[in-house]
Amino acid sequence: MSQVSDVAVPDAEVAPPPPVRGTSLLRRSLRLWRTRIGVALVGALVLLAIIGPYVAPYGPSTPVGAPNANPGGKAVLGTDYLGQDVLSRLLYGGRSILVMAVLATALGLIAGVAIGLVAAYSRNALDDTLMRGMDVIMAFPQIMLALIAVAIIGPHAWVIVVAIALTTAPRIARVARGAAQPVVERDFIACSEAMGVPRWRILFGELLPNTLGPLMVEASLRMTYSIAVIAALAFLGLAPDPNGANWGTMIQQNQILLAVQPWGAVAPIIAIALLTIGTGLIGDGIARTAAGIDRARGEA
Repeated sequence: MSQVSDVAVPDAEVAPPPPVRGTSLLRRSLRLWRTRIGVALVGALVLLAIIGPYVAPYGPSTPVGAPNANPGGKAVLGTDYLGQDVLSRLLYGGRSILVMAVLATALGLIAGVAIGLVAAYSRNALDDTLMRGMDVIMAFPQIMLALIAVAIIGPHAWVIVVAIALTTAPRIARVARGAAQPVVERDFIACSEAMGVPRWRILFGELLPNTLGPLMVEASLRMTYSIAVIAALAFLGLAPDPNGANWGTMIQQNQILLAVQPWGAVAPIIAIALLTIGTGLIGDGIARTAAGIDRARGEA
């Protein structure tokens, strides 16, 4: 008859619970139709931005006919107020918005996650200092900081990216801190500390994998916000290239011609709307999957 061993297992040998992997969450969220539709919309527009300049019938600033010409002939979507092909400018105009939005979101995500994890793990005056600093930034209207930065330094692409990242980081830091605080109190974190694991490995090897769900949702929301702000700045005439092909610039230049030739403004509006709807659907799908909503329908 076997006997139960009286030897206690040291705390240091207790394995931590497996972290929630972002790839697993993405796979499960793709079972929802809202996520699939969002991925299809975003994927189509990203593909359009990548290959658009190579398939555009004309250059972005090439006059092809009379100004404000209706669709037909050489211009499938007509021409704008300078006689430039609307379709060609639409195909060229998505790349700058997407590149700046991705860079701004990535920078804000990196900074926000680092600040949020450090604040949650420190549990002392450093936590209060970091969060109060984030509160100060969040107290200002988001687009106002971008406008101030562009007005002082100039409408350079890197200025717009950094300004948007600066307004994005505090919100991501809040989400990261809130998601990491319960994890910090778990036994496997104390076990790692007792084993002498470096703090940076605890932050990014233990805390980060267990907070990926909320962070992925927040990243998709911040991506939507970045696209809207970049387009808004271009609409206000603060694009890096005021005369270049940019969806926001196209709306600003052709808004007064909606009754004459609407496609110069309507086409980029539709593109921006589909892009923001797509990223929103992806974020909503990930959030529902992480929360267990619609799981039965998604797995059917």
